[in-house]
Amino acid sequence: MSKKYVLVVDDDPDLVETVGMMLESKGCEVGRAYDGVEAEESIKMRRPDLIVLDVMMPRKDGYVLCAELKADAKTRDIPVVLLTAVGEAVPTTRYSHADGMTTEADDYVPKPIDTEGLWRVVSALM
Repeated sequence: MSKKYVLVVDDDPDLVETVGMMLESKGCEVGRAYDGVEAEESIKMRRPDLIVLDVMMPRKDGYVLCAELKADAKTRDIPVVLLTAVGEAVPTTRYSHADGMTTEADDYVPKPIDTEGLWRVVSALM
């Protein structure tokens, strides 16, 4: 069986590296992107088996990218796990709980991330 390819997308390089190293330690191949636009380009080059996607990012946020992926017949079946600190940040950002309710993400993991909890979600979706 080939390794599963997971794309990790977050504008925090330390978080991308932490999650990436955890996934690699579990036997996954990992792609890394640092905003939604970079993630789009990466997805065009290599289709991931799953995407771990931050919500609050520059250029294109995770809500928008997730909605676009789920609306496209070529990518709608890729599981998307949203990483979100939005709950605590709603009063100080343009993001809202309503945005999250309208996405078709397959699951949500709150920040700060518990890597073992994230792994349980990722492995269940793959």
